[in-house]
Amino acid sequence: QALLLESGGGKVQAGDSLTLSCTDSRGTFNSYSIGWFRQAPGKEREFVATVSWRGIDTSYGDSAKGRFTISRDRANHTTYLQMNSLKSEDTAVYYCAASYYSDGIRVSAEDYVAWGQGTQVTVSS
Repeated sequence: QALLLESGGGKVQAGDSLTLSCTDSRGTFNSYSIGWFRQAPGKEREFVATVSWRGIDTSYGDSAKGRFTISRDRANHTTYLQMNSLKSEDTAVYYCAASYYSDGIRVSAEDYVAWGQGTQVTVSS
């Protein structure tokens, strides 16, 4: 079974906010960076955001800058993606993943070694 589990997806209206959660129930990746990616039908997986192992350093993809915030609660083994001002273009399956690298700057899916199963986010106009 997957070591990472996403939750919080759903159907919302454009302009709404939504917060996704990624739970590492075993605490396996507490020393790893955690990232969020998304994939829409017919498109490649896209980098959204990542946070360092201490939860301090963050990086964002262009589509997320100014609207999304990634944060991390290491004590509870949970990483969040707060999404504001959602657009129809944000509709996708959102995945969290863990990277062996701990610096919070990894934007390539190739740098991530464990993935959740994804949670669907649908934004209606």
